[in-house]
Amino acid sequence: MKSIFIFIASLFILNNSNAQNIKGLLNKAKDAVAGKPIGLGNDEIIAGLKEALTKGTEKGTSMLSKENGFFGNELLKIILPPEAQKVEKTLRSVGLGKQVDDAILTMNRGAEEACKEAAPIFVDAIKKMTVQDAVGILKGADTAATGYLKNNTSAALTTAFRPIIDGALEKVGATKYWSTMVTTYNKFSMQKINPDLSAYVTERALQGVFTQIALEEKNIRKDPVARTTELLKKVFAN
Repeated sequence: MKSIFIFIASLFILNNSNAQNIKGLLNKAKDAVAGKPIGLGNDEIIAGLKEALTKGTEKGTSMLSKENGFFGNELLKIILPPEAQKVEKTLRSVGLGKQVDDAILTMNRGAEEACKEAAPIFVDAIKKMTVQDAVGILKGADTAATGYLKNNTSAALTTAFRPIIDGALEKVGATKYWSTMVTTYNKFSMQKINPDLSAYVTERALQGVFTQIALEEKNIRKDPVARTTELLKKVFAN
């Protein structure tokens, strides 16, 4: 029970709460940690977890779907794969640097646009969460929730992301140009490069989404007493 209440308490950042309410909530949280009864059933706790995860994933995907959500984030920015760096260097050396820059920008813009489709997919997975799933998350490692979402949404996210990224790359001819360039390069290189640029960008977009969710999950697990919202008030209302 200790981990359940600490995790529920940590799921969202407080924006505007009154000090007396915070004090009361923290006292109740301490009672829960100490094993004192506060009148909450498992159904209420699980419902609270689902609501918290829903809002958390909506917030995370909203951040990534904004302009520069990927492109402006050095951790998540999608660049050409390491094995293509030689190709990139060659293109820049012959005056095609702008085309390379445009392709990289387009890859990130496609990922940002695709992330707009992510929230409903996460919500659907959260709604299907069983009691056993929830207990596993609450008692699990600091990225247990991220792991659950990754296992249950990756296929659907790939299906949703791929056509959007395809469209973004096709607008600037990046896919055709990349395929021609890489196919030619692969004829003369021992280290082959995947000519499917869209598949690469889709994969990197998914990695970015789950990286962002994992970072936020780790953070909120580490600092429970600093994070409380209306959800916590509801959970501890009685």
